[in-house]
Amino acid sequence: MEAIKKALVENLGGPAHNLASGDQVFTLEQVPDLKGKVGVLTGGSEGVGFGSTHTLLAHNISKLFILTKTESKVDDALDAIEKELGAEARKAVVWKQCDLSDWQRTSDVAGEISNETDRIDILINNAGRGIMTQQFADTNGIDEHMAANHFGHVVLTSHLLPLLKKTADAGSKVRIVNLSSSLHTNCPEETAFKDIDELQKNYGPEAQYGRSKLAVLLHAKYLARHLTSEHPNILANAVHPGIVESAQTTEHIHEPYPLLGYGMSLGLKPFRKSQFEGCVSSMYAATACMESGLYSKSPSHPACVRNGTNIS
Repeated sequence: MEAIKKALVENLGGPAHNLASGDQVFTLEQVPDLKGKVGVLTGGSEGVGFGSTHTLLAHNISKLFILTKTESKVDDALDAIEKELGAEARKAVVWKQCDLSDWQRTSDVAGEISNETDRIDILINNAGRGIMTQQFADTNGIDEHMAANHFGHVVLTSHLLPLLKKTADAGSKVRIVNLSSSLHTNCPEETAFKDIDELQKNYGPEAQYGRSKLAVLLHAKYLARHLTSEHPNILANAVHPGIVESAQTTEHIHEPYPLLGYGMSLGLKPFRKSQFEGCVSSMYAATACMESGLYSKSPSHPACVRNGTNIS
């Protein structure tokens, strides 16, 4: 029974989300004041990303770089931010056009960010391609799930490492957050990430997505092992947001499943997490967590439910 309750809390919203109780729970009200901090957030204009954007700005982050493919959704998101939090919150945002499947553009954006700030305290690798049919990135020909969800964030993180290390070595906690998913368990059993041929093999929408999210999780594990050991102030963790109200669950799911997708877009609508419920695990890992190598599943406090979730 406890395992069922835990699964409901981690994956669903509304009444299920509220089943979490006691000192295992982290809430957005516990996010500390972020004045003086600088953050980088991919996909910050909708879904979990917007929940993270709103929360960081509501807690006074001084500068937030938001990376998205298009500007229109960012404008809508910032209009909502300004209406609720004021003009100063909007002014704290710096938008960068970035398609993470375009690795050259991603590295260029990392260079721009490094030239525009002298510190980065928070890096949230949030953006990603959802459960969709296989397509290939225009710039490199790699399967888009892997090109954007995993490799793009590896490129971004790697190019920002000098500034992340500088911030950490000056005495500040630096937190890297990778958005994984419990659907990483749906990756093909033969997955080994051994060569290009394997990466290009079409396993179907859910398996393609699951494989990319496994890679995201393993990237966080790698950073926790190799980066935190040399720079103890850099903490790297992975999170699972749950099933969240977003374009992925309401629109994109119909691309691979024109009819069956209605089970997700309409059937699960009453049970999906809101963008604010979905971003709880991200906000814990990005602002309050004091350990590296955890896998946090919203809204549980990962240090309190370590069994089965420590990935270091």
